[in-house]
Parts: sequence; structure tokens; C-alpha cells
Amino acid sequence: MIRGNRLIDLDRDLERIVGPDGIVRDPRLRMVYECDGYTLDRAVPDRVVLPRSVEECKSVVKLAHAAGTSIVPRGAGTGLAGGTLAAPGSLVIALTRLRSIEALDPLNRQALVQAGVANLAISRAAAPYGLHYAPDPSSQSVSTLGGNIAGNSGGPHTLKTGVTTHHVLALELVTPDGRSRWLGSRVPGAGGPDVVGLVVGSEGTLGLVTRAWVRLVPIPPATRTLLAAFPGVDEASRAVSAILRSGIVPAAVELMDQPILEALHAAFRLEFPPQAGALLLVEVDGLEEGLDEEAEHAMTACELSGAFHIERATSDADRRRLWMARKKAFGALGRLARNYCTQDGVVPRTKLPEMLRFIADVGRDAGIRVANVFHAGDGNLHPILLYDERNEGEVQAVLEASARILERCLDLGGSLTGEHGIGVEKLALMDRAFSAASIAAMDRVRLVFDPERRMNTGKAIPQGGGCFDGRAGLGRVRPGREVPL
Repeated sequence: MIRGNRLIDLDRDLERIVGPDGIVRDPRLRMVYECDGYTLDRAVPDRVVLPRSVEECKSVVKLAHAAGTSIVPRGAGTGLAGGTLAAPGSLVIALTRLRSIEALDPLNRQALVQAGVANLAISRAAAPYGLHYAPDPSSQSVSTLGGNIAGNSGGPHTLKTGVTTHHVLALELVTPDGRSRWLGSRVPGAGGPDVVGLVVGSEGTLGLVTRAWVRLVPIPPATRTLLAAFPGVDEASRAVSAILRSGIVPAAVELMDQPILEALHAAFRLEFPPQAGALLLVEVDGLEEGLDEEAEHAMTACELSGAFHIERATSDADRRRLWMARKKAFGALGRLARNYCTQDGVVPRTKLPEMLRFIADVGRDAGIRVANVFHAGDGNLHPILLYDERNEGEVQAVLEASARILERCLDLGGSLTGEHGIGVEKLALMDRAFSAASIAAMDRVRLVFDPERRMNTGKAIPQGGGCFDGRAGLGRVRPGREVPL
């Protein structure tokens, strides 16, 4: 390949940068990178490289730019919207070897962290100073900071503390030409537009995030955790609004429905109150003084909404036991089905009962089972559609049911995603959520950073042609639904 006056041998030059063990050559090993947690679409990448340093990242990106090759940034692969699906001919740059916490500044409550550091590792490093990193996605023990930044990840406790964008002060972005620049500031009020906020949640379409200064916050000195059992999801979801109306701001409000409880019992022999059709996990935290009163407010709201059993943790061990159900929920679903697809729509809290009834109706119409476990406090739904990928009819039913659910979220004043991102999964619905003019504006912003649209091609922002084929269904732009730019 000749670019300009230079002959480029991409594989040879990549090996020169990252070494022989920094390239995944074996086709069987490259299959590990064919998808993320969204498995309805898969594509084995042609090339995968694993740089060990920021400098190697810059050199790889610069080489790809010279060769005219598109780039797919990748973290731990725990994403749930197909954000790391490899377009044909693209180069996957996996950042999981950038695992250094370069600086910990407890006095200023900040840390400089490389993109491949696991979310939970930041909190563990800060814990001796009484600090932690607040965003806590359910995959936090393995999901990496770079991926969290790409998707603007949330988690159970971000109802009170905010999502990733609220905790990233500055970041290092490698632009598609291989140059790097720092965006943002370690101090507030530095002036200018919030460019960091633009990059967080951009799903790798603006550049490669290699490092970031993140905000650390004090570990709450006291916590109260409650587990309330309800006859069904209607009562449990009404309790969510009642808790918030009581004047408290819980650290977390998580809802689990009956299929989740069934899976947890089958997988881990967890016992729940008989006749429980849904559980609400509620946590309040802060200073010891006044916390019992907040817990009482939450308990009263649950009782008035129909809770027939409420358990309150009396120790740290108790609290871990109550949280066990929520933490193990997704892993337990393998007892109910071979595969599952987790959705990520958002509705106003007051619309939760209506939306959950609609989800149940969609599941019945499609002939598939749907389980629910989600961040009820901010209306971030995670309906989990259970299916067998060997059955093409079930796969199609999941695609169509997912589209109906997300479109209903929009109809109720919500959004397509709360924390998973658009990826390829929801790309076909972007024209339902945004006007053509808005999508065109998004694309113009992208072109400022990436004039040739080589960063994470076919993700997040429609480009008029779709992803990789015209197949109908979620994850693809359907024929006849192109968005003019």
C-alpha cells in the first residue's frame, strides 16, 4: 500500500510498534473480539493490537491514519450496545494493557488513571484515604475507565452522585491523525466550552481516550440498606416515586421482578419472601445523624405503596447479603435461557408502572420471556429479553420487541439510552429520537475531530447508509430510513 511517497506494510509496521505479542494474529483468538456484551451482531476483526503505553497508542493511530484504516477503540468488552463491533478492514485497538494509576492526589481528591484500569481498581486504590470513584456500573470489577468514558457509564449509586461525565475533570484524547491533546482542567471554572463533556459519551467517535484525571469523593460515613417485597412491579414502581416525593435523595433504588427472583433462587438458592412479585432495594447514605429518619421515610413510602415485607440491614455483612441479589442478577439469568439481550431505555419515574406493563405485553406478543432489573430511581430501565440464538425466529422476535420497547420510551418522554450508549444496537432508531437537523449537527461536530469518519465507523451517529448491511432490525439502519446529512 502506497500513501503519499511511503510504502506502508501495515502488519509489519504494527509489529514494529507493539512487538509480536502486541498483535492478535490467531483467527481463533480474534474471535474473542467479535462482539461485546451485545451479541446479536458479530464481526471477527481483521486486526487487533494491544499497545502497552500512551506513546504506542499514538504511534498505532498515526500509522492507521497514514494507511487510511478505520479504528475501533475497545476496553474490556463489557459494553451492551455493539459499540466495539469491528467494521470490515478496521483495526481494533484494545486498551486493556494501559493499567496504571499514574497519580493519586488525595488532598485534591483526584487521580490520574490510564484507560485500561478497571473501574473498581480506582476505588480500591483510593480507599485508604477514605475516598472512592463514584460511578459504579454493575461490571465495575472488569469494565475499564476508557469504556466508561466512551459510554458515559452509570450504575446503581449514580442516582445521588451522578454518572461518569460528572467525575471526569480532564482527559487525554488521541485524535485520528495520531496527535494527542489534553482537554479540560483539574480546577473548576477554567473557561471555554465543556469539551470534556462532549467527549464523554461520544462512544469512541471523536478519538481515543488514553488517560483521564478523575474526581474522587469521600466514602459515605454511614449507610442504611432496605429490601422491600411487593406483590408485583406495579406496586414496586409506584413506591419509587413515593420515596423521591418524601424529600430524600437515596443513594440507590433498584428494582427486580419475579423472573429475576426465580433465576436467583435457581442459581444461588437465594430465598425471598413468599408471594414476592418484585423487590425494591433502597439505600440511603451520608452522615450518621438523620440517616435513620431518611430510612424511615423510605420504609413508610414502601409500605404505603403496598410493600408487605421490609428487611433492614443491621451490619455490613447484612448489607452485602441484601445487595447480593442485585449484584448476581445478570449472572443468574443463564438458568432461564441460553441468551439474553439487555435494553437500556429511560422514562420519567412516574411512567414506570405504565412502561413495565407495556414491556410485559410486548413479551407476550413476541412469545418471549422478559425479566427486569434496573435503576428505578432515575427511570433507567433494563428489560432483559430471553432467547436462544440458535432459533432465528426468537432472534427476530427479540429485535422487534426491543424496537417496540425503545420507541415506547420515546413516546413517554424518555430516551433511547441511559448508560449503554447507541452503538449499532439503537442506530436505526436515532431518527425517532432526533430530527435530521440535530443528527446532522452531531455529525458536523464529529467531523471537527475526525474529518474522514474513521473513528468507530458506523456507531452512535447515523451517516445516511447504516452499519454493515441493510438487514432489518435493531442494530441496523433499515432500508428506507436513511437520515439525510
